[in-house]
Amino acid sequence: MERLPPLNALKAFEVAARTGNFTLAARELGVSSAAVSQQVRNLEAYFGKQLFLRIGNRITLTDAGHAIYPQTARALGDIATVTSRILEGEVRTRLVVSVPFSLAEHWLTPRLGMLLAEQPRMAIDIRVEDDPIDMARHGTDVRISYGDYHYPELVRVSLLHDDVLPVCSPEFRRRLDIDTGDIAEVHDSVFIHTNWGPNYASHPTWSEWFAAQGSALRPDPSRGRRVGLSSLAISAARLGLGIALGQRVLARADIEAGRLMALSSASIRLGQPYCAFVPPAKRQRSDVVGLIELLKADTPDTPFG
Repeated sequence: MERLPPLNALKAFEVAARTGNFTLAARELGVSSAAVSQQVRNLEAYFGKQLFLRIGNRITLTDAGHAIYPQTARALGDIATVTSRILEGEVRTRLVVSVPFSLAEHWLTPRLGMLLAEQPRMAIDIRVEDDPIDMARHGTDVRISYGDYHYPELVRVSLLHDDVLPVCSPEFRRRLDIDTGDIAEVHDSVFIHTNWGPNYASHPTWSEWFAAQGSALRPDPSRGRRVGLSSLAISAARLGLGIALGQRVLARADIEAGRLMALSSASIRLGQPYCAFVPPAKRQRSDVVGLIELLKADTPDTPFG
């Protein structure tokens, strides 16, 4: 640890400089004015600088005193704030969670709601960003990623391996009179295609879904509706804009509420699982463990901790 000046002397100096009087400083500190004066002399001896000009009962800061007072007052104020919070039981660790765009609203947020229901005073910071991120630099506690390969130096927990299936709004199905067994009969313009971006090559497509059903149909993305996020595909389908090849985990709440319906039970799996990454030093933190337990609810056999 770096060398520190005597803290009692530093406190006496701060109070004397703030009040401008040894007597007032002594009253605030609950000691004699002579004791305050002695502590200030100790600090002056430590620095080898005169910190006050003494003019009768009045004191004013010297140039050296002005140089150290602002930082001293700030540091002592920070210590006082932390002490007060600890004594009042108000210190809370902030849980910093980083998540891809698509999972933020439809998957992560409801689970954070469950966590906050159990710990309503927990402080949480949700950051929506693409891989890779610098977890150490930005103080991230948990990173949720598509794929299990981004952060080999961190603790990895598999959360779920999602699949996709055709979904649309009930009103849209009625309007187009779509038979749940005859999706291949609809026009190419009805299909909602998700563009996962240039960093991904393992995402499922409508062509792959039809091929898995033994169909040669290849819907043309240029003739349909295209969106840049899988969560946006779910929202577009819910609003009646077409049929999305939607992720089950993102569509689940809308299907259960009747805002979406599955046009087929046939699905295909995503190319990669979703995983949580945690710095080894943080793996035992109670808020991190609590969040991971909620997030891996779909795969309860996955160990963590």
